[in-house]
Amino acid sequence: MSESLPHAGRLTIDCGALADNWRLLAARAAPAETAAVVKANAYGTGIDIAAPALAKAGCTTFFVAHLSEAARVRAACRNAVIYVLHGLPAGGIAHFAKLQARPVIGSAPELAEWQAQGGGAYALHIDTGMNRLGVRYDGLAEFDIPNGGPALLMTHFVSSELPDLPINAAQRAAFSLARARFPGVPASVSNSSGFFHAERLAAEQYRAGYALYGGNPLPGQPNPMRPVVKLEAPILQVRRVKAGETVGYNQRWTAKRDSLIATVSVGYADGYPRNGANTDMKPGGHGRLGGVLCPFAGNVSMDLITVDVTDAPAGLAERGGWISLIDEVLDVDRVGAACGTIGYEILTSLGARYQRRAIGG
Repeated sequence: MSESLPHAGRLTIDCGALADNWRLLAARAAPAETAAVVKANAYGTGIDIAAPALAKAGCTTFFVAHLSEAARVRAACRNAVIYVLHGLPAGGIAHFAKLQARPVIGSAPELAEWQAQGGGAYALHIDTGMNRLGVRYDGLAEFDIPNGGPALLMTHFVSSELPDLPINAAQRAAFSLARARFPGVPASVSNSSGFFHAERLAAEQYRAGYALYGGNPLPGQPNPMRPVVKLEAPILQVRRVKAGETVGYNQRWTAKRDSLIATVSVGYADGYPRNGANTDMKPGGHGRLGGVLCPFAGNVSMDLITVDVTDAPAGLAERGGWISLIDEVLDVDRVGAACGTIGYEILTSLGARYQRRAIGG
């Protein structure tokens, strides 16, 4: 845990909720394995916090993007199986051996280097429509797979949060064709929304990411996941602003009444998006004080946000108090929408200056 310092925002990670979310998804995937994606510092929650909590819940396989993340998972979970999604960097095989990690290979040069230098188990990424990383499914006939083959065959969905789109059925069909070339090799599919598809690919492993951390895998429907992250900011100063006065840079917010404005110690340098500004021209973000939603007043600055707390319960808007910026009401999806982005970006942007604490495990 980071040292508690009074100017920093407070970021609380509920490890009990994280574990419960994994269990919920694992029950939906059973009897297949449910692996956890802990890239981007476990979606902003901290690999050193999230990986042990997930392992304690029963997770044994983790996916990361970078080797540096694999090193952190290995330090936290000695016996975990770790796959690195970005594959084998040129000359990087020794790092995989040291970490006992497995690359997710997606090209012929990667596979040739891995085999030539005696690499062990690996996953083979089949591109079924993303056109990003991976071996195209329609090019497998010309792709030389050495004896032994991969330990895992995987693909990634383009639009699983929209299950009725034709691309989902096309990807399932393409991956089924690719699997036919690798009899007996376990398949790894899906992402968070895919756990809830009425029609799912039969697979030995499903990969859970965003939903583990409280993000809604069912856009437009009630969120079945428990909230994991709570972000609070300390109130540095409270002042009265008369009707007609402006607040913040470039005079973008004008008080429509005599207002009470709290300045809090979080800004875009902490990962809260600048586009969360609430102005005379567009709505934006909110804080929550005493259960009351309080709109931002003007821009999100580098280190500060000004919040209109006029309607908050009397006595709560005081120097030294705390206002919530992400919680069970202001969840990551709602905050993302208010900032013109998605909850994924909100989570993965959570900054290094926060006081971080883990609860529930």
